[in-house]
Amino acid sequence: MLFNSFDFALYLPIVFILYWFVFNKQLKIQNAFLVVASYVFYGWWDWRFLSLILFSSFLDYFVGLYLSKSKVTRTRKLLLWTSICGNLGLLGFFKYFNFFIDNLAQSFRFFGQDITLTGLEIILPVGISFYTFQTLSYTIDVYKGKLEPTKDFLSFAAFVSFFPQLVAGPIERAKHLLPQFYKQRTFNYAKAVDGMRQILWGLFKKIAIADSCAMYANTIFDNYDGYNGSTLFIGALFFTLQIYGDFSGYSDIAIGTSRLFGFDLKRNFAYPYFSRDIAEFWRRWHISLSTWFRDYLYIPLGGSRGSTLQKVRNTFIIFIVSGFWHGANWTFIIWGFLNALYFLPLLLRHKNRVYTGNIAEGRLFPNFKEFKGMVITFFLTLIAWVFFRAETINHAFAYLEQMFSASLFSLPEVRPKDIFVLIFVFICTEWFARDKEYALEYLNFNKYLRWFVYVLLVMLIYLFGSNSENVEFIYFQF
Repeated sequence: MLFNSFDFALYLPIVFILYWFVFNKQLKIQNAFLVVASYVFYGWWDWRFLSLILFSSFLDYFVGLYLSKSKVTRTRKLLLWTSICGNLGLLGFFKYFNFFIDNLAQSFRFFGQDITLTGLEIILPVGISFYTFQTLSYTIDVYKGKLEPTKDFLSFAAFVSFFPQLVAGPIERAKHLLPQFYKQRTFNYAKAVDGMRQILWGLFKKIAIADSCAMYANTIFDNYDGYNGSTLFIGALFFTLQIYGDFSGYSDIAIGTSRLFGFDLKRNFAYPYFSRDIAEFWRRWHISLSTWFRDYLYIPLGGSRGSTLQKVRNTFIIFIVSGFWHGANWTFIIWGFLNALYFLPLLLRHKNRVYTGNIAEGRLFPNFKEFKGMVITFFLTLIAWVFFRAETINHAFAYLEQMFSASLFSLPEVRPKDIFVLIFVFICTEWFARDKEYALEYLNFNKYLRWFVYVLLVMLIYLFGSNSENVEFIYFQF
């Protein structure tokens, strides 16, 4: 079920009313209702894949219980690896099986052996990368003694399947979200209004910004060989804005929807395109995934400790694995490799933690150094997004070669003026709210101005939504 669909527009108020006014008498009943509602939400795509969520839920619940009972190191390690292999095994089969089969066949052909290996007609379950990492982090934290295992399977099942963030995050940690299912929840009007406000902003980013940019980005990327360099640059720019509006918009809707039900989710985006270097960008982009890889892969490998060679190794591992997490395609691996190259000089010069606050803090505009850093970081990110968007590596290199040709300085062949005005207003709005959790959080004053903004956003969502296709969220494919 898509957040930007008519189905969800009917589903959400029904679930909200039943949750607060029918199933609110007992906590267990309320949690059970959330599990059922979440399974309906997920099963709307394909009910068969509910078995995978149930498998992960049962596996990690019982592994957690047995970890709490066992003090034998060997047994505990066996339990941990049972969880890791079970979860990553499912993820690997559905997401990467055909990738490895295809590349194995190509390897044999490279050495002159023409073999035929048949792939499988596998449908990628929506959100499997997200809920797999979420439930896996629970087992690892229990194993490390950072979290007490739960004996309440209903709460654990609700934690794994919680519908607002089930299919595209944020990837929640059990120590933050799971305890919220243990406590009786009471309706908070102010919290619900704040949630609705964030949902509205998320829908605006998705429908008015991302989907509008997608129309031009898709046309230009799919027909890149027929456009000049300046048009290809605009195509890359549109995709850069599309993926931000699309994914951060989803996160806003997920976080806002959770507030309607009395839950707090972690922030997933912090205005990443206002970053002054690539290290700051990765602290602000897809925060829940970046911190997951930091805590469960980068730090266990040694992090930034050890020799220079170890630092370089760890940096490339975490970025390449992050790229591979996004999809079974060499383009994502190159995207991760490229970001590692961007990040490495900062790490080796110990400048990867220079910018930890907001840009232009206490000022209206950035100084020249900040502005230069922001422009360079944005440009480097845009180049990397070309690999992320391209169908193949050859497609990406051909696109960039044509983009950086002499025709880069000619007039673009696609000039959508209306969307540029909207993008400018959008960027200005986020800039002035860069110290807030989300852009509309500052709308807590004059009610007439507040309602004017609400009505304007609804009109823009309707206007641009009727002019563009109902595009699925990009991160659903991951």
